[in-house]
Amino acid sequence: MNLNQMFTDAPALYIENLMVDSRRKVKRGLFFCLKGMYHDGHQFVDMAIKNGAVAVVHSDPLASMSPTVTYIKVDDVLKTLNGVAHRFYGTPSSQMLVYGVTGTNGKSTTATLLKYFNEAMMPTGYIGTIAIEYGSIKDLPLLTTPDVIDLHATFAKMVKAGMKAVALEVSSHGLEQQRVASVDFDVAIFTNLTHDHLDFHGNMENYYQAKKKLFTMLKPSALSIVNVDDKYGHRLSDEIDGQVIRVGTDSDCDYQASDIQLFPKKTVFNLHVKHTNETVRIVTNVVAMFNVSNLLGVIAAVHQKGLPLETIVEMAKSIPQVDGRMEIIDMNQGFNVIVDYAHTPDGLTQIFKYATSITNPSKRIIAVFGSAGQRDTKKRPIFGELADKYCDMIILTEEDPRTEKVRDICNEIRSGIKSTNAVIIEDRYDAIHQACSIACTGDTVLILGKGDEPYMYREFGREDWMGDHEAAKEVLQSLQEEQKENLYE
Repeated sequence: MNLNQMFTDAPALYIENLMVDSRRKVKRGLFFCLKGMYHDGHQFVDMAIKNGAVAVVHSDPLASMSPTVTYIKVDDVLKTLNGVAHRFYGTPSSQMLVYGVTGTNGKSTTATLLKYFNEAMMPTGYIGTIAIEYGSIKDLPLLTTPDVIDLHATFAKMVKAGMKAVALEVSSHGLEQQRVASVDFDVAIFTNLTHDHLDFHGNMENYYQAKKKLFTMLKPSALSIVNVDDKYGHRLSDEIDGQVIRVGTDSDCDYQASDIQLFPKKTVFNLHVKHTNETVRIVTNVVAMFNVSNLLGVIAAVHQKGLPLETIVEMAKSIPQVDGRMEIIDMNQGFNVIVDYAHTPDGLTQIFKYATSITNPSKRIIAVFGSAGQRDTKKRPIFGELADKYCDMIILTEEDPRTEKVRDICNEIRSGIKSTNAVIIEDRYDAIHQACSIACTGDTVLILGKGDEPYMYREFGREDWMGDHEAAKEVLQSLQEEQKENLYE
């Protein structure tokens, strides 16, 4: 695309790539001087030019200007980048049905289920914490919500691959940093809001206002689907304009779940749709109360977009396992092993409550978890308090420690533990091995915080990690082989 197609009065200079990282080598790049939390792109213009920028978009005066480079001064570089990226990649989000999912917990499950159900109507992609998926492509994730350039570039790849819809996880960081400001959303879903990211937002009100931005930026024809069982969701539904669909357990909801029955391997509930006055019985392999809330939002979204209720009822019976979300590891070991991404106080509370509901009071709940380094430290002792309340054995371990010492993080968690036995095993694989080694028939082992993520953030960046699900399977297999060998000795 030529520069004069992006900016009035600009020369017809051919631009091959958009850039925000001055270190990245490109051909014929257009560099945007973004101001971040720690760095200002205006300081790195010379490096960007050295690495291929032929034009620069800036808002502040520059120390020097090259006669061979075109400079474009704007009031707001980030706003300009959003508009340019949308057009540069061919307005791809306007060519797809775009679902945006935000909330503290449940984004990945909700977005993944949206992909599953919406595939019954049209080819659908997914972008989020678990992966980037479309057609036969499954790539490692970038950020939960990718940066502006990566996001629109990915949308463009999806359109080229024949996708007609996409489910996108929208983080509070992504909203605050305006990564989705030019995305053409058709449906926005709010799951819940609980303690998390307060190191970034400062307090819950700021966190709420960040989430709310997704709904205030929607076009008039877009749908807002809100879980009103959550107190912040109830507030949100009263504060936003446009078409608001309320989901939950209250009789006033547009999509209501009632007569809910929770079982270890299935969930049953009545679904009432207010505007059609229809009631159907949902029997699903998705378990736990928090997943009823997630499923309600998904059902409302795809039903509003044309998927018949009878199809939804059938598809709900056998929903594919969402990677690392309430993932049951079953190798005939005689005790429950569950891998889950829970990494917030509410997430841990919900999984602990579920474990309590499926574990005989005479048996034990054994939890393996940690807390992310260089992230919200206020929640660490809260994790300890929650585990102390629900668990019988706690094994604290590494969980993306980054530059912090694992033992220091674990000791902060341990400060909230008053009575339950707790040990620190810094190596995550060894911690999982210990939990499974001491588990007896009927116990429940919870491996929390990482899900199926195939990497670990340590001191020098992202390193390979086999994933909690694979670690658990390998450990269980090795323990079973040891037991067989002992029988023959």
